Amino acid sequence: MSSPHERAAEALQRATGALATAATARMDQDMAWFRALSAEDRSFVSSIVQAGIRGFVDWYRQAAGDQPAPAGGEMVASVFGVAPRALAGVINLQQTVDLVRLSIEVVEANIEGLLDPADAADIGAAVLRYAREVAFATAEVYARAAEVRGAWDARLEALVVDAVLRSDADEALLSRASALGWVGRGDVAVVLGSASAQRRESESFDEVRRAARAGGMDALCAVQGDRLVVLLGGVTDPRAAAAAVVDQFGPGPVVVGPVAADLAQAHLSARAALAAHRAAPGWPEAPRPVRSDDLLPERALAGDGHARRHLVEEVYLPLLNARGTLIETISSYFQQGSSIEATARHLFVHPNTVRYRLRQVAELTGFSPTDPREALTLEIALVLGRLSGRTT
Repeated sequence: MSSPHERAAEALQRATGALATAATARMDQDMAWFRALSAEDRSFVSSIVQAGIRGFVDWYRQAAGDQPAPAGGEMVASVFGVAPRALAGVINLQQTVDLVRLSIEVVEANIEGLLDPADAADIGAAVLRYAREVAFATAEVYARAAEVRGAWDARLEALVVDAVLRSDADEALLSRASALGWVGRGDVAVVLGSASAQRRESESFDEVRRAARAGGMDALCAVQGDRLVVLLGGVTDPRAAAAAVVDQFGPGPVVVGPVAADLAQAHLSARAALAAHRAAPGWPEAPRPVRSDDLLPERALAGDGHARRHLVEEVYLPLLNARGTLIETISSYFQQGSSIEATARHLFVHPNTVRYRLRQVAELTGFSPTDPREALTLEIALVLGRLSGRTT
């Protein structure tokens, strides 16, 4: 004569198909996301439910009620092994939890109609034990998928940043960035500084992205050696954009390059930022963050050819070609120790004339001769321009 446990297991075995059908019908009725799936994906989800119910029945038959439910990889293989790994990208974790909950409800609702009432309490407890392990297995599936995706995203993000730094922009660059959530909503700037030793790399990246999103910007990050590199998209003011993420860098100078039109041109910003970061120790009092253009004197002295050409073409030649009196006035101004009165006596003009010409210099070049820091930039531009021999 069979025991109550064996009778209950036999009844469950006979009801497996009916339970799976009832669960599928409930999903179609109660879950809008299930109805929206393709026929193939719905079949995979239904297979998961059926595998879960069959797994419970088989375990209950063999366990005699006191054996632990399968856990870890065994549960993952028995329940989720029937579905492709890609299904984790079709239904999210919350939907899977709803799926497990609905399946439990269907089984519990049909226990009394399928079994002897005396066995219902024992099977109800078994359902809860088994469902707990299914929930843990569900979390494991999504945790592994998230870990794999996170590792892949990190490698892809590092490739994008490295391509920008190496001026290796190709057709794949934008598609890779788009896969990482890069919207490409406007100008791009590159920010460089030391990586924080107090935070893990992933934490720094999350904080940078959070700060960038708060400022309406996109962000891509990578650590190269001891240096943190951040690409910011949707930038209007490069220094203000860098200020939004500057707290995520380690000690030392933080430099932001000029804005570039898009990600394909971001290597221009990266090139200037890299040169400025190398030259930054020459200006210990520099603000944090500092624009790469504010470090033009140090970059030029450090041998940066782009900075030298910029000072000659954008500062010296405009002064030389605008009016002869401007280059003469600025040269005399520096020779006379930045004294307006001494410059006026040297040039035999009124001091107000000198002041007027100095304002013209500032308007033409963007650097004011009366500001000590900007005067240094103008002086170096004059020296480099004379050395170049350029007259036009």
